[in-house]
Amino acid sequence: MNIIDRINDLKKPAFSFEILPPLKGKGISQLFSNIDKLMEYAPLYVNITSHRSEMVFVSTADGLYKRISERSRPGTVAVAAAIQQKYGIPAVPHIICSGFTKTETEYALIDLNFLGINNLLLLRGDKAKHENRFVPVENGHSYACELEEQVNMFNNGYFLDGTKMDIVSDNKFTYGVAGYPEKHDEAPNMDIDLTYLKRKVDLGASYIVTQMFFDNEKYFNFVKRCREIGITVPIIPGIKPIINKNQLTVLPKIFHVDLPNDLAKELANCQDNDSAKQVGQEWCIMQSRELIAHGVKSIHFYSLNATESVRNVLKEVL
Repeated sequence: MNIIDRINDLKKPAFSFEILPPLKGKGISQLFSNIDKLMEYAPLYVNITSHRSEMVFVSTADGLYKRISERSRPGTVAVAAAIQQKYGIPAVPHIICSGFTKTETEYALIDLNFLGINNLLLLRGDKAKHENRFVPVENGHSYACELEEQVNMFNNGYFLDGTKMDIVSDNKFTYGVAGYPEKHDEAPNMDIDLTYLKRKVDLGASYIVTQMFFDNEKYFNFVKRCREIGITVPIIPGIKPIINKNQLTVLPKIFHVDLPNDLAKELANCQDNDSAKQVGQEWCIMQSRELIAHGVKSIHFYSLNATESVRNVLKEVL
C-alpha cells in the first residue's frame, strides 16, 4: 500500500522512523536489532537514507596522496528490499540528486521496480563535504523537482533517452518530499521556500515530511502557511529526541534549526550525556503529545542513534 493511503486510513496516531544503511563492510544484524525494538509499536513505514560518494585522500606506495571517490554507506536499495521482505511494511528509500547522475537514478528506479518497492522520498541532498555550495555531478539533477520529473517520466513508461518501455508497470512510484518549518538554509526567505515546496507538490508529491524541529509552534505556523498557498497534502512532522549534550550546538549548526530557550537551558545545565538524554526524551514526549492533541495523524522520528529513546517516547504516547 502507498504511504499516503496508509496515512489517510489511520484510525489512531501512528509513527514512522528513519535508519542508516550499515557502513561499508558491516553486517545488517545490528540494523535489524534496532528495528526489532520498534516493531511492537506498528510503524507505518521505514525510511532508509541514501549517501553520496565523497572525495577522500589515500596514501600511495611512493608516499604521496591521491584523491579518490568513496561511499561509506552503500546499499540503500538492498537495505530497503531486506526490510520490506523481513518485516512486511513499506520501506521508503531516499532518492537524492546529490552525487548521483540521472542514469544512476534510472538504474535505481529499475531495481526498485523489480523489487516491488514503490514508495520513495525524493530529496536534493546535501552538498559534498569538499564544496562550499551544492554542485550537481555531471549529468545530475540540481533540484528535487527535476528528480520528480524523472520519476514521473518513468511512471509514464519512458526511459531517460525517451525510449518507451516494452511493459509499463502497474507498480508506479509514489513519493514524498521534504519541507522546512524554519526555512531551508539556502532559501532567501520563507515565502520563496514555500513557493518551491508548492512546485514540488504540484509535480506529484503526495505528502511532505518536515526537517526536524523542536518548537511545535513553528510546525503549526508552517502548516498554516502551506494551507494558505494551496498545499493540501499531509505534512508529517519530523522530530528527534536529543541523546547527548553536544547536540545542543551540533544540531543547530548542521541542520539549521533553533532550540527553544527552555530546552537549551535544560541541556546546558546537564552534567553528562545520560541527563541530556533524559531531557531530550522528555522534550520529545511533550512534542509528540502536543502534536497528537492538535490532530496530527502520523509522526516521523529521526531515530538515527536514538532507537532506545524513540522506543521510550512511543511507550508514553501510543
